[in-house]
Amino acid sequence: MIKKAVIPAAGLGTRFLPITKNSPKEMLPLVDKPAIQYVVEEAVASGIDDILIITGRGKRTIEDHFDKAFELEWVLKNKNDSKALEEIEMISHLADIYYIRQKEALGLGHAIWCAKKHIGDEAFAVLLGDDIVFADVPCTKQLIDQCEKHRGSIIAVEHVLPDRIESYGVVKVSGVETEDEHLHRVEDLIEKPKRKEAPSDLGILGRYILTPEIFDCIERTKPGVRNEIQLTDALRILNKEEAVYAYEFYGRRYDLGNKMEWLKTTFDVALSREEFRGELLAYIKKKIEEMESQS
Repeated sequence: MIKKAVIPAAGLGTRFLPITKNSPKEMLPLVDKPAIQYVVEEAVASGIDDILIITGRGKRTIEDHFDKAFELEWVLKNKNDSKALEEIEMISHLADIYYIRQKEALGLGHAIWCAKKHIGDEAFAVLLGDDIVFADVPCTKQLIDQCEKHRGSIIAVEHVLPDRIESYGVVKVSGVETEDEHLHRVEDLIEKPKRKEAPSDLGILGRYILTPEIFDCIERTKPGVRNEIQLTDALRILNKEEAVYAYEFYGRRYDLGNKMEWLKTTFDVALSREEFRGELLAYIKKKIEEMESQS
């Protein structure tokens, strides 16, 4: 049973400056919820009740968000705003959430290694805050179900456009057939390959189920560019010692890696909500007509 999850959130978010100068990128709002809350809610919906968030300097607002807000709750209670009060109280009761700081920016592999003592000898989930996935069955739950069947590490993957391939870790899959056409035995993994050198178009996204053996593999992984320890390189070592699988998940994934993608995601989230959809579409239509009349 997978009951623990790790959410790395120690990055500086330089692609979102200047807003991330004083606010973590994980707290960027998607309409009325910060991005990291969607990630935590996915973990909880997947049956996970123990979450470790890897933070760094300037990330205290993440801790505050998932803590109780006594003053705010008191005000809402006195205003008889039961709906808002229920929503705020729910945030602090989502799961048992713990925090540890990654004291140096030494890469995703190192961030995962920081969770070693907390995880112990259990298999666990990893959810990156840069990726928001909407699915009928949570993406993490899909991976957990595959892990329970095959007893190995599972990486979520999706087909990536050729001009984006150099931004991803990419898997090379074996030709061995499995019972599920979306499940592949991993033959190799390459971190951000050149377009012509990519072994496939299956890019690794920010969802993993990892066995505890990954920690030993991380310790044996040599630092790469910028002296960072890449999780993909550690997974290459793990793949030589036990089965690692790639799973093409069902659902829609949004990459919050840059400002434009964040804007697109915010727009789609707003359109998915009936309370905003009609007025927002009317506003966009009006703006387009205004721009066309001016051109």
